[in-house]
Amino acid sequence: MADLVRRRLKLVVGVTALAELVVFVLVAAWIGAGWTVLATLATSALGALLLARQGSRALTDLRERARSRRGAGTELGNAGLVAAGGLLMVLPGFLGDVVGLLCLMPGTRGLVRRALGALVLSRLPAGMRGPVHVRSTRTPGVGERRAPSGEPLVIDGEVLRDAQGRPV
Repeated sequence: MADLVRRRLKLVVGVTALAELVVFVLVAAWIGAGWTVLATLATSALGALLLARQGSRALTDLRERARSRRGAGTELGNAGLVAAGGLLMVLPGFLGDVVGLLCLMPGTRGLVRRALGALVLSRLPAGMRGPVHVRSTRTPGVGERRAPSGEPLVIDGEVLRDAQGRPV
């Protein structure tokens, strides 16, 4: 299993590097090699600037959530996307710059988060895609306990395993 993941990762990195090289050569043929190098340096500087600005904003949001003792799921996701986007912007390459810019900008970060969530969710087996919430009502039976109001006693809960012990 780990070998398959390693091979896929190598393939993705190789194809991405090849695509970046092709785009770099095409841009150099279009605007010239000197301007292409300057554009690459400019996008790296822009990435460093955006990373500093958006990174400090994401960390401030995380601190505020921790101080108020509220869940920080979205803020943690934002901090991770800002870090990944900053890395992609600082590394040379125009395709990585576009993806990094999408991760760094607050308006498009939610789109990236939803796309990544959908991708991860589609890769999970059906049994691991989240809890199943079941609402039920019970009819009174013989010897069934009742609440003080006379209603049948119902305990809310989640179904975690079926009758055979398999995850639901």
